[in-house]
Formats: sequence, structure tokens, C-alpha cells
Amino acid sequence: MQDSKCYLGQGLHYVYAFLWQKPPQDIFEPFILQNLVLTTDLDFLLHMNNARYLREANIATCTFFTRYGLTAALKTLGGSAVLSASCSRHRRALRLLERFNIHTRILGWDDHAFYLEQLFVRPPNNFVVAVVLCRHHITGTTPAALIAFVAQKTVESPELPEEVKHWLKYNEANSQRLRAESNSQKNGKEK
Repeated sequence: MQDSKCYLGQGLHYVYAFLWQKPPQDIFEPFILQNLVLTTDLDFLLHMNNARYLREANIATCTFFTRYGLTAALKTLGGSAVLSASCSRHRRALRLLERFNIHTRILGWDDHAFYLEQLFVRPPNNFVVAVVLCRHHITGTTPAALIAFVAQKTVESPELPEEVKHWLKYNEANSQRLRAESNSQKNGKEK
């Protein structure tokens, strides 16, 4: 039941984005997806379940990629995108029937990935209740080629914000530790 609601919701978001939202003029313009906390989004504490934020962020990302032409560019250039890392920070709870908007924007890219920021914003005061950072690894092409394809010109990546640089350092340190542990376990089994 939950998955069918998700797929139906995602389809409705696509239709809404294409029929009623104005086309983006700039790849760096935030994409805003409107939403509402439903009973199926709640946990036993009666606020939006932490996992639900990531599911909603994923729907917003898919809609963002489609709306901004990145999905078509991936298909044309023979590429693919996969979420390779995400980090969420929750500042306030969202409760039943509260409206919220997800503001998705590209922070920048490197040779292998896009970095997105997704803000969960509660109107009318526009308080940011949660932040999700995402790294979308691109295969078969490069992020720069995708942006150039969509923008019809070469676009330089903005410098990534300091907190994203710290997060990337954490990801690299974590990968190194996990590789070392894996190698240690392999060497222990060989003895």
C-alpha cells in the first residue's frame, strides 16, 4: 500500500510540475515541490517519519532531474545517475496535515557527481525544518557534459559550500576506514 501511494504521488508530482509550474530559466534556480503530511507519513510519535523525508527527497530529486532536462540529457548522452551518498539534518518536526515545500537545487559538481541541497520548508514563515544533502554519481558521461547539454553552453560549477566540503571529507575518511577493515578481514581469512 505504501509503495503504491508513493508511485501515485510521484506521478502526480510529475504531472503537476509539467502542467502548472513554469519552466526553469536557470539550472541553478531552486525547484519547489509542494507537499502535505498525511497519516501514512506519521510514526508512533505522530510526526513525519524520518525515513519519509528521504522518500520525499527522492521524489523531489526525480522530478527535479526530469523538469530541468537532466533525465533526457542522461538518456541522450548514454549516462545514468545513482544516489551515492546522502545526509539529513532535522531541525523541527512536521505534524499531521502540515504543508511543506521541498526546495531542490544544484550546489555544484565535480568530474563524477552532482551535489544537491534539498530544504524542507514550512510555510508561511519559510522555516527550514530539515536539510538533505545528496551526491548523485554520474556514469557514462560527466556532470559538466549534462549541464552543457541542458544549458546549451559550457557552465562552470560554483564552488561547493564549506559544509559540503566537510561532508565529502567525512565520506572519504569513512570509505578509507571501511576499505582498511575489509582488507584486514580478507587477510585474516587467508591465514
